[in-house]
Amino acid sequence: MSCLHITMKLLRIKPICRVSLIAILWLFQDNIAKISMFQKNTQQFDSIKEEMKDIAYLEKIDNFLIKEYSKEQLLLHILEADTYYSYKNSPVQLLNIKLTTYDEVGEKGVVLTSNRAEILKSGEIFFNGEINIQSKNGALHEINTESLIVLSNSGQIKSNREVAYLGENAIIHAQGMEMNNNDDTMSLVGDVIIEQDLGGVIESRNLFISHANGEKHYESKERTIYRSIDNTINAEMGMDLDMNENLMKLLGKVQVLNSSGSTMNSYNLIVDQSNGGEVYKSNDATHYQTKVSDIRAKRMHYDAKTKKVELMGGVLGVYE
Repeated sequence: MSCLHITMKLLRIKPICRVSLIAILWLFQDNIAKISMFQKNTQQFDSIKEEMKDIAYLEKIDNFLIKEYSKEQLLLHILEADTYYSYKNSPVQLLNIKLTTYDEVGEKGVVLTSNRAEILKSGEIFFNGEINIQSKNGALHEINTESLIVLSNSGQIKSNREVAYLGENAIIHAQGMEMNNNDDTMSLVGDVIIEQDLGGVIESRNLFISHANGEKHYESKERTIYRSIDNTINAEMGMDLDMNENLMKLLGKVQVLNSSGSTMNSYNLIVDQSNGGEVYKSNDATHYQTKVSDIRAKRMHYDAKTKKVELMGGVLGVYE
């Protein structure tokens, strides 16, 4: 069995760190961007409260609580809020809300908390701002959006607005979201951008998120692009990302474009980001090209940190 080791020397580009917009701020007090976002959200929330005071309301209720039942007298949800405001020609406004849903057998489902919500005359409840969704089995989803609706009768939670989802070591932007009250899965719909804390960016569509049994699993079957500091990777059939293990599978035909001008074409590439590293692996046929070489092999191992490429199995190369 033949084996070829190649070391590429490239200019190192200082990484530009992308930071989460919704994070646990007391753990990252040195992060100016996150503090700025927190201050902005706090200012907006204070501004909302002041606006409500300025507008003449018909009724104000502190420690508000209401229960909604179905036509069959089954409990659908319990809605609690610190403050309730009703107006003559505007929706009811709620501050600091907790919504607890129940299924058809009376068991507690999703618990949703938000800093602001509106109740329309139709009875629909729209949440906005920073929203936490705790699933029936305890999984926690944290999102930020302008509008999210809970459909009690169908057991669905939806948003047709842009959402920012706080993932594991990443923040995910999407054009909307859908979730079922009775499971730990969520779909982020439309164009999706995943900004990793390590600096990488993943672009895809229609991302499926599963937190079942403690996993942090993100999957898309759409064309996916992964951009790191020195490399851009295109995958035709999507990606499968395990945030607990920091492993990403880029599926189908894959092309790696390096900032030096070299390319690698392969299939079903694994990106291993564990322990702060960045290693690309493929057990499928690989075609590696530089300005002075054209090499084919059966397997590939590329350390993006050290710029070392290892081509293995049936290696055949042509050099100028």
